[in-house]
Amino acid sequence: MPPFPTFDDGVPIRHIRARAIGLLHHAEAIVLADRLGFHDAFVGEHLTDRCENVSNSFIFLATLIGETKTIKLATGTSNLSQSHPVVIAAQAAMFDHLAKGRFIFGISPGALSSDAEALGILAEDRNKMLAEAIDVILAIWERDPPYGIDLPGNRYKVTTEKTFVPEIGRGIMYKPYQRPRPEIVGTVVAPHSKGVIAMGERDFHPLSANFLLPHWLPSHWENYAEGKRRAGKTPDPAEWRIARTIFVADDDKLAERYGRGDPNSPYRFYWKQLREKMMRAKRHVIFKMHEAEDDGAVTIERLLGSLVICGTVNRVVDELLALRERSGEFGEIVYAGMDWVDEKLARRSMELMAAEVMPQLDRAIGARGEKPLREAAGR
Repeated sequence: MPPFPTFDDGVPIRHIRARAIGLLHHAEAIVLADRLGFHDAFVGEHLTDRCENVSNSFIFLATLIGETKTIKLATGTSNLSQSHPVVIAAQAAMFDHLAKGRFIFGISPGALSSDAEALGILAEDRNKMLAEAIDVILAIWERDPPYGIDLPGNRYKVTTEKTFVPEIGRGIMYKPYQRPRPEIVGTVVAPHSKGVIAMGERDFHPLSANFLLPHWLPSHWENYAEGKRRAGKTPDPAEWRIARTIFVADDDKLAERYGRGDPNSPYRFYWKQLREKMMRAKRHVIFKMHEAEDDGAVTIERLLGSLVICGTVNRVVDELLALRERSGEFGEIVYAGMDWVDEKLARRSMELMAAEVMPQLDRAIGARGEKPLREAAGR
């Protein structure tokens, strides 16, 4: 079997020599996901990471509206600390109209520290900035002009009162196509995240990140359910998404090689990168069995063994059912995509996931009297 394409200086060659090719492959993956019947597609954004070459998820996703038919296009995420909420509210509302409602508004504070440094907000509490920004965005969408938004303790003050001229339409902001608003999804990383309680209270839906060891997942549901109950609503597992790193192949040995073992595996490269980033940020508890576990236990082999689901169809189905036993019921599995180091294998994996893994998984779940899973793609 020939070797997989090599990496140069720790970065896939295609991303050094032609970043446009990497963006094209991201786009092709979502177009393929649409054809295969995936429910939605989440695309993240970073400003200062050469391995993450989507710098604005709205711009990237806008290129796919005409290329797709049914898949919902989701910011995964829009980093709310990095722009004024008036700008994001206007962009999200416009995108929702362009997509005619095929839009999910995924939000986060923007966790990448080099982004924050470049923007001069490294010392800021970006979680607080997220909370303040989303409050203002929702206020813009809920209120009629002229706007006089001055929320207690919120740094963002929004008004068009001085310049409002209704007869010529001045001082009026977009409302979304979906009413009262698009679905709002927040990515959750930390075990026992208190932010998930707030999501439940406000009917924002959680997406548990693919880089969280499975035994931490129930803490997300427990906190989300608590928030829903505080709001007087019944928690619904259909609102919870779990992302996992998945590779499906026609041969178990090939799956193991491409998904874990080969030095040029895109999965090995990804987890090497994530481990280094989380260790530097002191957020690597997500890779531990318990908070007091020694850092030395967080090896690349542990991450590949625990966080990459790979194999033939039956093996992947079994692993996803085992995941569901650990996590509890959830509504959507988010297939976290990797660089297309081998385009043929990457496409085949998505095809097998849609055509064979998901139907088998749904039959097994349905036999228990539970709702079928939705399938999403993440890039």
